[in-house]
Amino acid sequence: MCDNHPLPLSRRGFLAAGAATAFLGGLALPASAQEAAPAAPNAISPDEALKILMDGNARYAANTARNKDFSAGRAARAGAQYPIAGLVSCADSRVAPELTFDQGPGELFVVRLAGNFVNEDGLASLEYGVKFLGMPLIMVLGHSNCGAVAATIKVLKDKTQLPGHLPLLANAIRPAVEIAQKVKAENPLEEAIAENVRYNVRRLQEAKPIVAEFVRSGRVKVVGGVYDLATGKVSLL
Repeated sequence: MCDNHPLPLSRRGFLAAGAATAFLGGLALPASAQEAAPAAPNAISPDEALKILMDGNARYAANTARNKDFSAGRAARAGAQYPIAGLVSCADSRVAPELTFDQGPGELFVVRLAGNFVNEDGLASLEYGVKFLGMPLIMVLGHSNCGAVAATIKVLKDKTQLPGHLPLLANAIRPAVEIAQKVKAENPLEEAIAENVRYNVRRLQEAKPIVAEFVRSGRVKVVGGVYDLATGKVSLL
């Protein structure tokens, strides 16, 4: 599991003073020194992390983003990562989580695949982020006009045969689409996109042994949102 992703200097100023060395080498320090070490930069509550994301999205949608110099602090970030949130995001090229939430390198731990669903590989990655990187928040992020969800609806409706490995993708999204279809919504695609997010939020909240335990203890929160391609805004579900 790669642990060399960049670490932004925002909310991480203690690294500039050399505390990173002490933190990463903490096992070699006396107990008293370890106890006096500063908390990790992402040692914040799930609600604080969510507020940071949503405030960032508001800036992005208003075209007032703060993160513009992505080379700043690159060397200081090389030693460790402290993401404030993990994201399950669609692989759609129009969705860029770091830009969407106005976060710099090292702020987000992103798992991406078409249809933003949770499979075993993605779950293992998120378990790593929760257990060893200390991220307090996970967001499942769907988006408007999702082609993967639309394709799954077509498979169920018209018995369309997808080529290659695409049936695996449709099968993963199918349970959420079937739930959405029972609602008989005015916009079936929109409803299925939202239900796909809700379905995977529930899966993560119940994902034993790691994520479910962190959720139960309140150390981690799992939320869902839908990104609007036209406006850039994320709506929480």
